[in-house]
Amino acid sequence: MGCTDCGNKGGCDARKHAQRERFDEALGRVYPDRTWGRLDDEARFGAGVARSEARRLARAIAAGLEAPTFFRPGGDDDLCDFVYVLCVGRAPALLEVRDGLAAPEAGPIEERYLRLALSSVARLGAVQEVAMSLDRAEVIEAPRSGVFDPTLLRRMQKLVALLEDSDVTHVDFGMIDRPLEGSAPGAYVERFGVEPRLVNFLFFAQPAMTRTITPVGR
Repeated sequence: MGCTDCGNKGGCDARKHAQRERFDEALGRVYPDRTWGRLDDEARFGAGVARSEARRLARAIAAGLEAPTFFRPGGDDDLCDFVYVLCVGRAPALLEVRDGLAAPEAGPIEERYLRLALSSVARLGAVQEVAMSLDRAEVIEAPRSGVFDPTLLRRMQKLVALLEDSDVTHVDFGMIDRPLEGSAPGAYVERFGVEPRLVNFLFFAQPAMTRTITPVGR
């Protein structure tokens, strides 16, 4: 799900071919020996979506999708920043509760987000569906390996169009949630217990479907 150009000339095959070309260019430039964690800092400098631009995109997405958006910077080991789009839920959002910006209400509460990762090493954006829930005194964030809920389709399509208008290539998540052939894991297996995937080379460090549990209201 998330494809918006099935009726266009070339269709899915042409779009995926263009995405693969962008992957190959970025990987060849940033990872000379294709080892996770060993980046060419000079080659990646200024090549992706800057944090200031990511913040501006978050505001544009809020207006274009008519939905609350929340910018969140990536962690020290990440190669991206995040924009969360609240698609099913209400204020105050559980994301704000999780981050200590709003008081928790009585649960259970469930919300659905589109989580956009904007790469800092290439002008690429990838989107996941995220379920966020409040259970007792914990906020649980559970990403999926793509976008599957039909109720998110309309906003997903608008988000993809907005990215393309901003010269950011949207990449299908299924294409990056896979091993990178010919690569070396570096210290990834020691840290995370699994082999790295393409998404970990270009976007964020943790495995794509890592669930997080955050105590709140204590």
